[in-house]
Amino acid sequence: MKKTLALIMCLLMACSMTVFAGGAQESDDAVTPVQSTKAANGDILSTGPNGEVAASADELMLSDAEIEQLKAGDYTAAIAFHYSGNDWSTSQQKGLTDTFAKFGIEIVAVTDANFNPEKQVSDIETIMAKNPDIIISIPTDPTATKNVFQRASDAGIKLVFMDNVPNDFTAGINYVSCVSADNYGNGVIAADLIGEKLDGKGNVGVVYYDADFFVTNQRYEAFKATMSEKYPEIKIVSEMGFQDPGTCDVIGDAMLTRFPNIDAIFCHWDVPCEGVLSALRAANRDDVFLSTIDLGNNIAKEIALGNVLGLGAQLPYDQGVAEATLAAYALLGKEAPAYVAVPAKRVDASNILEAYTDVYHADPPTWLTDAAK
Repeated sequence: MKKTLALIMCLLMACSMTVFAGGAQESDDAVTPVQSTKAANGDILSTGPNGEVAASADELMLSDAEIEQLKAGDYTAAIAFHYSGNDWSTSQQKGLTDTFAKFGIEIVAVTDANFNPEKQVSDIETIMAKNPDIIISIPTDPTATKNVFQRASDAGIKLVFMDNVPNDFTAGINYVSCVSADNYGNGVIAADLIGEKLDGKGNVGVVYYDADFFVTNQRYEAFKATMSEKYPEIKIVSEMGFQDPGTCDVIGDAMLTRFPNIDAIFCHWDVPCEGVLSALRAANRDDVFLSTIDLGNNIAKEIALGNVLGLGAQLPYDQGVAEATLAAYALLGKEAPAYVAVPAKRVDASNILEAYTDVYHADPPTWLTDAAK
């Protein structure tokens, strides 16, 4: 009985209305864009996990009638994070929560694998016992989690992925779609921040996530390619990997010890960047510049204070909106793009307050406006 009413409504509507992502509306029903923030700095540079051209999240939309159909369906969803508790996942979860609430879809579980593939497999199995219609997840490991996600797909659960996709999965067959930031574009921004600050000359280190993770691989590739092509007189003298973001103060210290002539460091995202910044402070090396990706609250303050050059920002709230909407597409039987991206955004001290609002869909807090002064 769970979806009977929704199915009846779908059949009644099928003859009178067809709405596709970015396409024309063929009825009098209002069409609601699901991506309200336009913070693009340019074209999306990333491609999807299988080389797909990115569709813009701004193109996703549902009619008012479709939203009412979802509300009548008594649908449920679950969210399985690779790890949570950071600003990125918190903002993304809020985007999911707000959008599912708008659609009348209940969230029955939110899990945190703490970067452990075995834990995530267990999380997905626990979620499956709740029989949700939707799982939104970011696989911790594309190989180790493949089987459990396939079992979920075989059970009829609609899968929408954040950033990463299990190996050998095909959109439209094994899962609905994958949503990401323009991580290649963000890697380019991080490289430009350093290249411009060093005036095209110097020695640079990279602190990278040492795992097979699609989006961080894209950032790394973009950073190195941009340095090679645009700043040939800047040399990457050290590349040190981590698996635990909490150890990056130690990695930063080791890099400074081995390469005391280093001028700047790129960190894969904001949390490891905090660790490297701690190492710089301990060594009294305020002459070493930092760039990163992801506008966490701590790094936002450091940018405002001038201690970090800047970063390429994801828009995690908007990613959550897009993921929830793509799940709704699947429930409604609408054709979904295989890969959807939100644009990269350059953030530095000159636009930190505006950028904070774009990323978090909230006014900048007092501590940030005070720091920006």
